[in-house]
Amino acid sequence: MLRTGLLTLALLGATLSGASAQDRLTVLLDWFINPDHAPLIVAEARGAFAARDLDVEIVAPADPSAPPRLVAAGEGDIAITYQPSLYQQAAEGLPVTRVGTLVATPLNSLVVLKDRGVETLADLEGKTVGYSVGGFEDALLGKMLESVGLGLDDVTLINVNFALSPALLSGRVDAVIGAFRNFELTQIHLEGAEGVAFLPEEHGVPSYEELIFITKNDRTDDPAVARFLDALDETTAWMQANPEEAAKVFFEAQPDIDDALNQQAFVDTLPLFTAESRPLDTDAYAAFADFMVEAGLVSDLPPLETYATE
Repeated sequence: MLRTGLLTLALLGATLSGASAQDRLTVLLDWFINPDHAPLIVAEARGAFAARDLDVEIVAPADPSAPPRLVAAGEGDIAITYQPSLYQQAAEGLPVTRVGTLVATPLNSLVVLKDRGVETLADLEGKTVGYSVGGFEDALLGKMLESVGLGLDDVTLINVNFALSPALLSGRVDAVIGAFRNFELTQIHLEGAEGVAFLPEEHGVPSYEELIFITKNDRTDDPAVARFLDALDETTAWMQANPEEAAKVFFEAQPDIDDALNQQAFVDTLPLFTAESRPLDTDAYAAFADFMVEAGLVSDLPPLETYATE
């Protein structure tokens, strides 16, 4: 009888062990893997997810616009998106909510080449401006121009797709909007030129969070999501305290992107990551909501608490 009892307990223990297996999370990126995603890659490499009983699959999307919809449909657990995009998702009725922040400041900027006749935004009058994605970038540019008494009618917009730096370097355009200050400036420098960035938040645009984490509305209190954010917070703090070691870990995990551009982008982006991902600045979110509405990018937004939480 004792032998049978011990066998039963062993089987029960095995069953319970299986029940407490790691929670699996699928995290959908906003773009291909690059230094903007360093805390996730480093957290995985250093075992920060596994230490919290998480099995995290990091997926780069074939279509960058798809992750929020996939999360809304339950085909992904967490997605990285942009704060401006969150308002559009909310206006469309997508059941997703911001639960954390990756990069708490804008990365977007308007870039010109030094010594090409654009010393201030006012010098853009009559000039050509390249862009990649219509809508938000137009609105951003329009608000920036407004700060110097100009409007979109005072410039000529040219869609250069995603070839922002080549269009600027070739002289096809005089400026580009939508350039990420942590990438394009270095890309231009590597080509032997010098770029100058005009920052939206310094020229009339309310500051916003560039990269945020969203999940489906019914997952905002999921303990697995909370543990995921905890792992990132711990990892980001470690990275910022140990930048050289952090870079080594990141590029060992992603050797295909270990080049001069990404090495410098890693350095430039590292201080921009937030080590406290959960806090939500409701006043700042409300101010940017007003900007989105005034720019005609969204209308009839639901209450903030229905699409952003901490």
